[in-house]
Amino acid sequence: MKVLIINGPNLNNLGRRDASHYGVTTLAQIEEALGERASELGAEVDFFQSNHEGEIVDFIQRSTDGADGIVINAGALTHYGLSMRDALTDSRLPIVEVHLSNIHARDEFRRHSVIADIAVGQIAGMGWRGYIYALDFLSAHLGEQA
Repeated sequence: MKVLIINGPNLNNLGRRDASHYGVTTLAQIEEALGERASELGAEVDFFQSNHEGEIVDFIQRSTDGADGIVINAGALTHYGLSMRDALTDSRLPIVEVHLSNIHARDEFRRHSVIADIAVGQIAGMGWRGYIYALDFLSAHLGEQA
């Protein structure tokens, strides 16, 4: 099983952002924990982060062959990233959407996701552990599809 782990704008700045919403764990620490969990699951993970929607689209388009699923925290692109959404849809891979904070309990504009209806699941408000839960769910989901 190969899973693409995609992080959008400002997630490279984790550990320095508002800890009340995003915690103090850095993206490097999240990636390390995901790598360890992936090894336990017998999975391979491919990490990508960009602050630019076009770069995320390019990564999705060039990386989906040979991939089995996607875990994505699109950051602010969650709310308006339509070209990213189209690339995710075109990938035809199962997607799990992750958010460190509970987007449904925040500002009104943060409550809408352009990804939610194309994802097999959404995990929000569970901090960095949400990524682990997403990987675990995707592994189980893919196992059920086999």
